[in-house]
Amino acid sequence: MNRIARLLPVSRPSSRAAGFFMAALGAVLFSGKAIVVKFTYRYGIDAVTLIAFRMLFAMPFFAAVAWHQSRLAARGQIVVMTWKERLQVCVLGLLGYYLSSFLDFLGLRYITASLERLILFLSPSLVVLLSAFWFKRPVERRQWLAMGLSYAGVVLVFAHDLTFGGSAEVLTGSLFVFGSALSYSVYLICSGELIKRVGPTRLVAYAMLVSCVACIVQFFVVHPASVLIQPMGVYGYSLIHATLNTVVPVFMLMWAVALIGAPTASLLGMIGPVSVLFLASWFLDEPITVWQMGGTALVLAGVFVLMGGGAAKPPPATPGGSAPAR
Repeated sequence: MNRIARLLPVSRPSSRAAGFFMAALGAVLFSGKAIVVKFTYRYGIDAVTLIAFRMLFAMPFFAAVAWHQSRLAARGQIVVMTWKERLQVCVLGLLGYYLSSFLDFLGLRYITASLERLILFLSPSLVVLLSAFWFKRPVERRQWLAMGLSYAGVVLVFAHDLTFGGSAEVLTGSLFVFGSALSYSVYLICSGELIKRVGPTRLVAYAMLVSCVACIVQFFVVHPASVLIQPMGVYGYSLIHATLNTVVPVFMLMWAVALIGAPTASLLGMIGPVSVLFLASWFLDEPITVWQMGGTALVLAGVFVLMGGGAAKPPPATPGGSAPAR
């Protein structure tokens, strides 16, 4: 990623400005995924079909990056992966991108886009709790405060949606999305050491390819090939989902990390839940209430405290140091 920063033909102040822009826009594009999913569901398709189309359109982009990385390894410019590392990448791809995305898409059938994004933003606190459980790492007072704020914010919005929506649907959808956040948090913890050797670009490309294959195989196991024939709107939204909400933000956030660093890029990722609140109101007519604003503020405050106001070590991010590619 440092090489990317050197190749960008801009001055240092312009580089930082470009990094800020890409990190912010990447976070908004990632979060906007929930809006596109909601629109696609209006065609009556299920989560299996929706995620299969997303991965089908995204697969060529990640395959091209994976092929380029394999060529670099063949020329000895980067390390050659062992069979153990390849197996680890396959497991991580299934856990972090396939399972996590599938549960997220299932949850979006039942809950608002705003609540979905807030629940997903619990991933940093889940990483802290899981690390404390698995690695016996003590949880600092600041981390407890951050988690208290974050979970209070989610509970606030959850209680609001529970009151005005179907209680069973809101609960079911929230559990699915929480399972998505939990799955992705496990992925973040398990990928730490592998990233150091394999590199973030190669890990993201290979793991996403594994996820693409898994989603497409699942589709053909569940549905006949005739289900591939869908209204043009499904193809259009799936193409937007695969490119603008998946491939483009993955690389934008990678380049942003190269220019401004992971801590600053992670802080700018907090724009995501706020953007969804207003995008959902604009495109989906989801109301913006005081409860939602208060819950969003609490969740963002919790993430900010967890990062120590940007001065401390940032919470775990995706392999590129970016927001979740889900």
